[in-house]
Formats: sequence, C-alpha cells, structure tokens
Amino acid sequence: MLRSLQPLLPPEATLELFPLDEIPLYNADLDGDQPPAAVAQLKRAIESADGLVFCSPEYNYGIPGVLKNAIDWASRPGFASPLKGKPALVMTASPGTAGGVRAQAQIRDALAATLARPLVRQHIAIAGVATRIQEGQLVDKPTLDIIQAGLQELIEESRWIATRSSQP
Repeated sequence: MLRSLQPLLPPEATLELFPLDEIPLYNADLDGDQPPAAVAQLKRAIESADGLVFCSPEYNYGIPGVLKNAIDWASRPGFASPLKGKPALVMTASPGTAGGVRAQAQIRDALAATLARPLVRQHIAIAGVATRIQEGQLVDKPTLDIIQAGLQELIEESRWIATRSSQP
C-alpha cells in the first residue's frame, strides 16, 4: 500500500519509506547516547520528516509487534522524542471486514503516548484489502481518493505546524 502513495502526493511532496526489518527488539539497556545503528537511522528519518504515514495490517485484533517495537524505540527519550509534535496519518488494512480498526486504535494510543499528533479525521481502514490491490499496487479508486484526502490533510497540518514554529 505504501508504494501506491507517491502518485497521490502533490509534486512538491515526497514519500520516503523506512523498512523496520533491522530494528532490534526494544531494550532499555541499549537505549542511550549510542542506540543501535538502525534505531539511530529511524530517529533521524523521523526528525527530518515533516509528517509521518503509518500504514499497518492488523494481526490478531491488534498492532503488529514490529510496528509497536519501532514506536517504542522512537518514543525515547520520553517527552522529547523525535515523534513529539510530529503530525501523523494512520491507515490500516485487513483482508477482513473491519479494515484493521482495532490496530488503528492501538497505533493512535501508542502515538498519543509519544506526544505525536495523529490527524483527527475519518479513519482510513481498508477492508478486503486483497481485492483492492493488483500487481502490488492499490487500484481501488474510492480507496485511493480517501487516502489522497488524508495525505492532503497531513501536508496541510505539517505546513501549519511549520508556520507556527517559525513565528516568534
């Protein structure tokens, strides 16, 4: 799904995908001035982003462990992490009929704990996701339209935050 997003963005916006494969399990003993290299890269990517898109499947009624683990790493140091104040669009997808709404709620809760700014908007929860993808691309026009509206709101929120932070 994430690879389907770039064409939905305006020309001045770019999307950088960050794979979570190399992020180790969270370990507070390793969470110091020199975190594991993949964690440092994750934090730098978040810091340099104007906004974040979280797109997740739902596993067993919840958030995948790999995503929760990445949020845990990125949430440090507490109350001063790179997630603090970062606008975020949350999307979920599932082959089932609920579209991952339970995972979406858990992602939003985890982001709230980090002081990130999940967008307050209609949830993007894509049910029956396998029927909406062809050759690795999301092709369902109504779904793409909803996602594009969410991306536009993320861009607007990012711009609003940038203008507020540049004012005295």
